[in-house]
This record gives sequence, C-alpha cells and structure tokens, in this order.
Amino acid sequence: MNCLIVDDNIIDLSILKKMTSLEPSLKVVGECYDAVEAYRQVQLNDIDILFLDIEMPDMSGIDLVRSLGEKRPMVIFTTSTVDYAATAFDLNVVDFLIKPISPARFLQAVEKARRMLLTKNLAFVDKEDEFVFIRDSNVVRRVKVSDILYMEARGDYVRINMADHTYSIHSSLKSVEEKLSKNTFLRVHRSFIINVGKIDTIEGGTLIVHRNMVPVSDAYRAALYKRMQIL
Repeated sequence: MNCLIVDDNIIDLSILKKMTSLEPSLKVVGECYDAVEAYRQVQLNDIDILFLDIEMPDMSGIDLVRSLGEKRPMVIFTTSTVDYAATAFDLNVVDFLIKPISPARFLQAVEKARRMLLTKNLAFVDKEDEFVFIRDSNVVRRVKVSDILYMEARGDYVRINMADHTYSIHSSLKSVEEKLSKNTFLRVHRSFIINVGKIDTIEGGTLIVHRNMVPVSDAYRAALYKRMQIL
C-alpha cells in the first residue's frame, strides 16, 4: 500500500516513517511538511493511505481532507490532541491516532485500512448484466443485480442495499454508477442510485423501494419520470 506521511514536525514525521517498516505492505512514496505540498503529491501520485497531522500552518489536515474530493486516499489522522476527533470522524477517516503513537496502535490502524482497501470497488459486471462481483472483506462475492434495491453514498463508501443484506464498499457513487447497466439503474439524487424495477410508489420527492424511503432531487426528477413511462 502506497502511503504519504504529512507532518510539520520533523521528529514526529521521522518516527512515523520508522513505524511503517513494521508493516511490509507499506511503501512510503513521499514525505511532506505542510498540507499544501501534500495536496500536490496526492494529485500526482497513486496514494492508498495518507498519514496526516492536523495542526499545521497555512492549511490544516482537516482542510486538506475536505479539499481532496474523489482523489482522496484513505486517511489516518496523527495528532497530539483529541479536540478534533469528532470532526475527523465526520469526515469518515480510517482512524485517529494520538501522539505519542504506540507501534501496536499504529499497526491496528494500518490493518483497518488494509481491510478497507480490499473492499474498494465493485469488481466487475457480467456481460448480461445479471450479476456484479463485490469485494466483501477478504472475499469477492457474486451479487444478483435483481437483488439490489438501491445504493447510497456514505462519505467515502457506497452502501449497497438489498432486501435482506447490505454491503459497504470503499468507492464513490460516481465510480459505481459507471460500472452499472443504465438499463437497470438510475441516479435519482446526488447520493442515491435506484434499481428502477424495484420502485413500489412515488409521491412528490420520495420513492418507496421495498419499504425504504429514497429521496428524489429536482435535478433528476424529469429523467426518472421519463424512465418510468407513467401512463
């Protein structure tokens, strides 16, 4: 896993870099002493994990995470205070490490990131659009398209909702949408894609899909109505 270490304290950065040698799968591809340079490195390189300090001059680690958009890698915050914990987890980061960081705690965070990476994307869709393969922890599972009700963006994850089960994959909704059949699925909201054949009712700005309420935004309503061919 390619990682980038960002910390304005050279000693803390050096300690963290040394810890990465404890996990053979980690490869340090860059070190930055400020968030502005880290932003450039993330745009230029394929980064899996960002070890990121929070309190830095000019741009904080939190501001950096908010600016990265879909290019954002998995983030593990490394900081000397718990004051930012609530804000950090609102950003759906992998973990929040308090300095001084113990090797055991560091490896725990890395393992958490490794498991998330294994569930990064839909693997592929078959040619007949009958099923998709998804990564679920260490297992790749085949899921019938007809069993999928709708998909919902949740931060850096997409929740795949079925009648009796849900899966969460580390991906953007846009990336998932590009892999799905447009004959079956339709975006109805910035955060929702639905299986058109699973719609039970629609009233105003809300769809009912197997007893679940799914919002419909104005931007997608016309396309939905056209697709439904309402009589």
